[in-house]
Amino acid sequence: MRKENSAFLLFFAVYIQKMSVEKKYNYGICLSGGGALGYAHVGVLQALRERGIEPEVVSGSSMGAIIGTLYSAGYSPAEMLEICKSDKMYEVHRLIIPSFSRKGFASHKTLRKLLQDTVPHNSFEKLKHKMHICVTNIGNGTYKIVDSGNLHDYVVASASIPGIFEVNYIDNGIYVDGGVLNNFPAEAIREKCRMLIGVDAAPLIKKNEIKHTTEAIIATIHTLIHANSVAGHKLCDHLIVSPAREKFHEFHFDKFETIYQIGYDTAKEYIEKNPEILSEVEAPSNSPEGGELADCG
Repeated sequence: MRKENSAFLLFFAVYIQKMSVEKKYNYGICLSGGGALGYAHVGVLQALRERGIEPEVVSGSSMGAIIGTLYSAGYSPAEMLEICKSDKMYEVHRLIIPSFSRKGFASHKTLRKLLQDTVPHNSFEKLKHKMHICVTNIGNGTYKIVDSGNLHDYVVASASIPGIFEVNYIDNGIYVDGGVLNNFPAEAIREKCRMLIGVDAAPLIKKNEIKHTTEAIIATIHTLIHANSVAGHKLCDHLIVSPAREKFHEFHFDKFETIYQIGYDTAKEYIEKNPEILSEVEAPSNSPEGGELADCG
């Protein structure tokens, strides 16, 4: 009996230790891809912040990788909007620069410059919050989620829409947009946090009619991305879905302020309807009364 009790106590101790290691973060957040629709992530982060929720571990694909990296580097939502405005990250011609390369029609020079200016250390390890970035390897048909290595290279790769941006060669792999195979990489952080919040900035919009070929192609792409996001959705304790796609598309970068506001309003409404999301923290007494669009200067 004593041996059985000792074995049980040992098993229980190991189990508790494992759980404490795996669930070492309070809140985690997964940010989807979605191009310009991803500006909704900034609004969601603002709404969460006002209620005292500061995710400590992050995962993301494509635009979610960009916003997640800036957040993980310590930038506030207001500062992200200021960066967008001051660096003119809302102008498509600045974001998609012709490369005249066989590897892709456009380069990511603007994004690389932004990363060099905002996260000059180029290191996962030096980020304020733990970041996980999803990239797709078109050389072997798989995706991977990274949390170490050359930070800038992986952010750029995760946001490289195939057929538009150049492919990226990293450590003998050929990488493009993480959303190709996993637009919602929640599994990377599910076991690391007590509460996982997911933000889908580019949900599937159901259609009853297709009027032309281009619309059919776009709808097919959206369907494939939705399909590879479902598993990640199911892992979340809370899923905030931005409806911005009902009015805008992935290249509406000039609408960043409106898309931000949609994300903010959606998250604020979600929190009001699901107050249990606040169970892990106490709302700060000095939370802003209003949550209107932050001043971009």
